[in-house]
Amino acid sequence: MSAINPVMPTYAPQPVAFERGEGAWLFDADGKRYLDCLSGIAVNTLGHNHPKLVAAICDQASKIMHCSNLFEIPLRQRLAERLVELSGMSNVFFCNSGLEANEAAIKLARLYGHNRGIDLPEIVVYEHAFHGRSLATLSATGNVKVQKGFEPLVPGFVRVPLNDMPALDAVAAERPNVVAVFLEAVQGEGGIQPARIDYLRQVRELCDRKGWLLMIDEVQCGTGRTGRWFAHQWAGITPDVMPLAKGLSSGIPVGAIVAHGEAARTFKPGNHGTTFGGNPLAMRAGLTTIEVMEEDGLLENATLMGNLIMDGMRRELGNVPGFVEVRGMGLMIGIVLDRPCSEVVGMAMKAGLVLNVTADTVVRLLPPLIFNREQAELTVSTLAPLIREVLSRPLQQAA
Repeated sequence: MSAINPVMPTYAPQPVAFERGEGAWLFDADGKRYLDCLSGIAVNTLGHNHPKLVAAICDQASKIMHCSNLFEIPLRQRLAERLVELSGMSNVFFCNSGLEANEAAIKLARLYGHNRGIDLPEIVVYEHAFHGRSLATLSATGNVKVQKGFEPLVPGFVRVPLNDMPALDAVAAERPNVVAVFLEAVQGEGGIQPARIDYLRQVRELCDRKGWLLMIDEVQCGTGRTGRWFAHQWAGITPDVMPLAKGLSSGIPVGAIVAHGEAARTFKPGNHGTTFGGNPLAMRAGLTTIEVMEEDGLLENATLMGNLIMDGMRRELGNVPGFVEVRGMGLMIGIVLDRPCSEVVGMAMKAGLVLNVTADTVVRLLPPLIFNREQAELTVSTLAPLIREVLSRPLQQAA
């Protein structure tokens, strides 16, 4: 047997392999139990091994898992209808991931611009944003570290800081080829940075005035994670394009763009496509996810459990030197420190807690939306001492 790992080294995984899950818990090969505060990076909306989801997937697998978008797919129609109903938007294109959804949004915006006679359309994007790792979505991403080595980047993006309306107004005054604004309602990889409600409303008004598309990336923050179906709904606005993925089907790969107004009429047959997108298995998982979320009140639960965790972390860390703030919405939480803190991941793993660190200094929590009070309190009581330990060390010794 070859000593060379046959898996490309694109990740540096933690030294643990999970064999099974139950609710908000994961179990490794030795039977050790871990509280899952990451949900596969906001994917496992219903936690692990949810009986209704498992039954639906098994039932669908026994019927048909894939055919082709060359034929009618009734489950695709039904999930599209639900997303239109929940969002107040017009129609849906299904794909397989957040990257693909964001790529489709970029293509749609460019076609929208060309249809308006703009030969070199530009899209406003944001500092610290993350939209994916294809060449186009990588170029829209605001992280030099992940872009390095993949130049030349795709042109056609104009970058501004988040929550800075004068910067966006300056772009509006100086760049006649802009056709869209593309932002995350809450930046996930960028450190759990929410777009302010007043900012989202101002951007919506500017886009209406300029004839731009407002494209809100809800790949990580959508599907109930912030306590609303979609995070932008806290601002009472409707985007023109909304990419979705991650938690939409609770672990089965899926992506989507939901469109409204002129954006919903932009793609025509032949403009875009996918082999696997909209397959019956993923559509059944998406419909079941939404059904369980509604039946079990998981939107309200996300808000309640999120507030419990955030209030608890503020209480436990508020007076600790090196603690900056807790920020987030619902069960999308960032604990911000004044130093790099990647070592917290391994410390938490040893303590039976699964989480990660993003933007170098932010401990990120993305628990499944089924989290209960006991689990939220356990998260605080386990994590707070670990963070205090890291912050007690001289700054130069932090990871």
